[in-house]
Amino acid sequence: MPEFDLDSFKKTWQEQPVQEKYDNSEILQMLNRKSRNYVKYIFWISVIEFLFFTFFGLFYIIQGRESNSFLSILEKLGARKTSELEGFLDNIYVALKVLSLSITAYFVYKFYQNYKKIKIEENLKKFILKIIQFKKTVNAFILINILLLIAFTSIFTVFIFYILNTQHIEVTSSTLIGFITGIIVSTALAVLLIWLYYKLVYGIIMRKLDKNLKQLKDIDSQES
Repeated sequence: MPEFDLDSFKKTWQEQPVQEKYDNSEILQMLNRKSRNYVKYIFWISVIEFLFFTFFGLFYIIQGRESNSFLSILEKLGARKTSELEGFLDNIYVALKVLSLSITAYFVYKFYQNYKKIKIEENLKKFILKIIQFKKTVNAFILINILLLIAFTSIFTVFIFYILNTQHIEVTSSTLIGFITGIIVSTALAVLLIWLYYKLVYGIIMRKLDKNLKQLKDIDSQES
């Protein structure tokens, strides 16, 4: 029996060609399926959000609860509750709610478009650009939701001061400071909660999509 040479065995083993488990085209297909799934998840989350806010928006409009909350603030500040005031406040609320839902519906449509467009392309750069475009759409959706909250709060705050002025109501400085502080704090907390929600729900998916994007860029650099 020939003597076993360990060094010779190691050298022979190291010289064996290493075969990749997957080639670039197979990796690209897997990344494509994952990317489409992540986009699909965000699309369905946005649909659920749209339906949720539509249902509760209609509920509050029918019940008049949102208007009543602002009327109660005005009454605490000394304003007189009138039918004209109620009607005007209801109209403002409905207009802002329709605007908010319209913007959400627009982004739902954009997410759906992005989902349908993301597919394997002959040019890998086009595929990467579509992923980047989708990320920009998601970031714009989150930013606009935060800006809408700030805008709506500002509009209702200006409206409250307008009513106080038209009814010739003088508010003490301590009450005014407390009111403005309450508006700022409540708005800041609401913005923080919205940011945390999107960071948690959308952020998890977007981080996975970022990982896919990095791998796609690596493949593109290898092919260049």
